[in-house]
Amino acid sequence: MPVLLVLALGVLTGCTPQAGEGDSPAARALAALPVEDPGDGEDYDRLALFGDWADPDGNGCDARNDILARDLTGEVLDDDGCRVLSGILEDPYTGRTIAFERGPLTSADVQIDHVVALKNAWVSGADRLAPDERTALANDPLNLRAVDGPVNGEKSAADAAEWLPPNESFRCEYVATQIAVKTRYELSVTAPERDAMVDVLAGCPGQDVPGDIAPAGSAPAARPSAVRSSSAGEVYYADCAAVRAAGAAPLRSDQPGYRPALDRGGVEGLACE
Repeated sequence: MPVLLVLALGVLTGCTPQAGEGDSPAARALAALPVEDPGDGEDYDRLALFGDWADPDGNGCDARNDILARDLTGEVLDDDGCRVLSGILEDPYTGRTIAFERGPLTSADVQIDHVVALKNAWVSGADRLAPDERTALANDPLNLRAVDGPVNGEKSAADAAEWLPPNESFRCEYVATQIAVKTRYELSVTAPERDAMVDVLAGCPGQDVPGDIAPAGSAPAARPSAVRSSSAGEVYYADCAAVRAAGAAPLRSDQPGYRPALDRGGVEGLACE
């Protein structure tokens, strides 16, 4: 529905936007969201209602590992080309730099957050979605971020009225992403949640609504190039882009990861020069 029509309807119904709400694309999108009381959530069951991690883009890797590969730098993949074994996260929620290493004692240091928590989605309208739509919501890259694990635990299922990232410089993007997700899946906000979002957006009058990440179910995306570690401890570079990203270019024939397929001309025995 066009924004102007939504605003006109708001005037007719007495639900006029609060001051400052029309100052940015994100604020205008917020003004278009329905304001409703949430469900009680007593019937919420994460796995039963939203399923486990899926592979919405069809690249052979589940959404959790896709997001780790997207959000970490210097990531090292297992020899399956999917599981992220290690990498560095610049955590948007705290502003901290976190070294991620997969393992029973360390994997929880970095977790994948649903920006709109799934329980919050359930009580704000996802109970009306079809099962495949709920799976799409739970695996949508727009709604997923790799973040500090303990802080993600503190957030739990809270909405913006109850929790915001400690890193204040990220709050505008965080709230705008929640608005984008709720718009995409036709979810509602509560009155306190809406007021909290308005307060945040007042500090970023030009805030856009994120939408450049392809939604779940779109054409398969290419897996990001990365260093891959085999079970034997060998280094494998998928292509020269991965070599350069690892800071290993140019790669000599006596260095780990060199293979003839990377050496396509130029100086013999020197790849990705």
